[in-house]
Amino acid sequence: MDKRGIDEDPDMLPFLGLEDGDEELVDGDTPSPIPILALKNAVLFPTIVTPINIGRDRSINAVNKAAESNRLVAVFAQRDLNVEEPEVKDLYEVGTLARILKMLRMPDGSLTAVLRGGQRVRRTSITQETPYMAGTIEPLEYGEPTEEMTFQATVDSIRDMAVRAVELSPNIPTEARVMLDNINRPSQLLNFIASNLNAEMKAKQQLLETNDLAKKAEGVLNELRRELHILELRDQIENKTRGDIEQQQRQYFLNQQIKAIQDELGENPNDQQISELEARAEKKQWPKEVAQTFDRELVRLKRMNPQVAEFSVQLSYLEMLLDLPWQEYTEDNFDLKSVAQVLDNDHYGLEKIKDRILGHLAVLKLKGDMTAPILMLLGPPGVGKTSLGKSIAHALGRKFVRISLGGLHDESEIRGHRKTYIGAMPGRIVQSLRKVGSANPVFILDEIDKIGQSHRGDPSSALLEVLDPEQNSTFHDNYLDLDVDLSKVLFIATANSLQSIQPALRDRMEIIRLSGYSTEEKLEIAKRHLVPKQREAHGLKARQVKIPVTTLREVIDGYTRESGVRSLDRQIAGLMRHAAKGIAMEGEETVKIDKGSLEDVLGPRIFEREPYRVGNQPGIAIGLAWTQVGGEILFVEASLSPGKGSLQQTGNLGTVMKESATTARSYLRANAAAIGIEQEALKSQDLHLHVPEGATPKDGPSAGITMLTAMASAFTNRPIRPYLAMSGEITLRGRVLPVGGIKEKLLAARRAGMKQVILSRSNERHVREVEERYLKGLEVSYVDNMLEVLELALMPAEDDNSRDK
Repeated sequence: MDKRGIDEDPDMLPFLGLEDGDEELVDGDTPSPIPILALKNAVLFPTIVTPINIGRDRSINAVNKAAESNRLVAVFAQRDLNVEEPEVKDLYEVGTLARILKMLRMPDGSLTAVLRGGQRVRRTSITQETPYMAGTIEPLEYGEPTEEMTFQATVDSIRDMAVRAVELSPNIPTEARVMLDNINRPSQLLNFIASNLNAEMKAKQQLLETNDLAKKAEGVLNELRRELHILELRDQIENKTRGDIEQQQRQYFLNQQIKAIQDELGENPNDQQISELEARAEKKQWPKEVAQTFDRELVRLKRMNPQVAEFSVQLSYLEMLLDLPWQEYTEDNFDLKSVAQVLDNDHYGLEKIKDRILGHLAVLKLKGDMTAPILMLLGPPGVGKTSLGKSIAHALGRKFVRISLGGLHDESEIRGHRKTYIGAMPGRIVQSLRKVGSANPVFILDEIDKIGQSHRGDPSSALLEVLDPEQNSTFHDNYLDLDVDLSKVLFIATANSLQSIQPALRDRMEIIRLSGYSTEEKLEIAKRHLVPKQREAHGLKARQVKIPVTTLREVIDGYTRESGVRSLDRQIAGLMRHAAKGIAMEGEETVKIDKGSLEDVLGPRIFEREPYRVGNQPGIAIGLAWTQVGGEILFVEASLSPGKGSLQQTGNLGTVMKESATTARSYLRANAAAIGIEQEALKSQDLHLHVPEGATPKDGPSAGITMLTAMASAFTNRPIRPYLAMSGEITLRGRVLPVGGIKEKLLAARRAGMKQVILSRSNERHVREVEERYLKGLEVSYVDNMLEVLELALMPAEDDNSRDK
């Protein structure tokens, strides 16, 4: 039943006045017009005595006017509680005539009056609205019930339910049951219970307006039944909770003691944490869906016991939502000249990649928005793929984040674990965004070709959603269980090879190939970047160490042979250690490292050019091969011995290379006369084909023309021209087919000191894509068939002097 006061403001529990005649309206005692009092948030029933606080001017004037005469006032309830100064239209038409029993003026100017409800009345007219509202009224009488027994049974049920409600409600005093027992008149009982019901004001007003006592009893019974049902449910919940508390009484008691102590000291950490979360959420700009999820999960956190394990899990989840940069973007740098300057300063060469980045920025500047492309930098180790990503971030003015995918074999590392799992956490994509604090960083996915696969899923398949521009605007992380917009992130993947990347993932990325550096480029990189970096890393100043250009060139030629500059960086670090030792131990002011002193510093030369000066022995040809670390030169040796014309192959050759050797031998047999080979020699001599460095596996079609040239050289006893390398695939008919990795192979030939390279004519378009500076000092000859290859490669038999060149 209702434990509230009535406001209009009442502040005490309504109670019953049992004097006779409370419901009678004596015409002689009723002035016309009568002052009208608007009651807010309550309905006054007949026979009910209640105190009210009166603060509005018109209400105070109405009560004062009534007090000057017979102390009667007509009380009507407001329709809308939000109206501060109600008019006639804002009041119900049916109310109660009340008598003012007592008045008390408050220091703040307000008035407290005790009213006793009398007869129900209907408002017939309004005679004035200021300085108080007044009007004429007419009394309303109750109709007698037609079925007396049914009515009496309903009243008895109401009385029993009211007693039960008093027993269940801890806030209603036990004296209320005595009052119920002392009420004899049915109308008084119905008014008393209706006044104390915990029902909406509209429902109470309807009960007041009901003239038929039987219908009024049914209405009170329905409202009382609903309230009794709620009280019974509450009692069941309290009993269940009481049982749970008894089971964990010690823990609960201690927790409450700790909480009370912390409250007294003002040091409750849990409340402080929740307050901090709410304060941060108010300042956060995020999507509506995320805000709704945060509010829902925060309510769950408030209901949790801080001592249970789920509390920390829930707290971590909410902190993750707040830490993520949902709509926080850094401003891109659209000064394209400045961007170009930054890229040039950070990296020497790589013109194609720089042009691609500038093109992307140009579109972004003109359009204002653009779905970020997915770039993949493909090239051998040490060519600067990762550092190029840092330079791009620096040039764009974006934040930089990198994750290494090498050896990753769990799909959850990408998509995250579900929050219900023990130790669950978001995927590395979301964690990196949280760490960098920006929704549009430059994101490096390093070593994407080295992702593993296991029973825990396929991470490369999970990356399809990340790297697809059509899908990554709604990337779903399992831990957050929300969509994260990755469309503004500039993803840059790096890889050494395409072979291990699944086709679907490869199709979503724009591949930009980074070839190896030439000697000239390595020299510039060493002067501009590597030497200053290592000098600073070893605590040296520029005046303390001098490394001439000739020394750097000797280091590049004699101590490194790679596509990138990682090994060169290590060798330069060795020079700096030598300089640091001389300054620290010998007291030298400046250490100069000449070319002649390199052997004392770095040891003997690791790579020599002399072995590549081939030309005085038939049967030795130089091929060009592509590897994951760049281009390499490849020796192919052919040797003859008496026998039955068999072919022996050694050197750890793969299936494709063995097939190329068999194809070359068949071509020699079919075209022996054109090449100048006696058929008898082919039948009476065994051929042994060997590719040195047998511990290294070798495979691929590129050595086809090299093998055929070595065989022809051995059978014709004509040496191969010095400083000549070749690469191409052959057919049984002698056609020379194109091969890949042209730029890497040309750089390898140039590093090895080659002067001429033979390629298929179909590779001419690939050579044109290579910058001229890479071809300086290198002659490229194009052929269509093997006879042209042999004509270019084999020296004339009579030109013996040329063998000594």
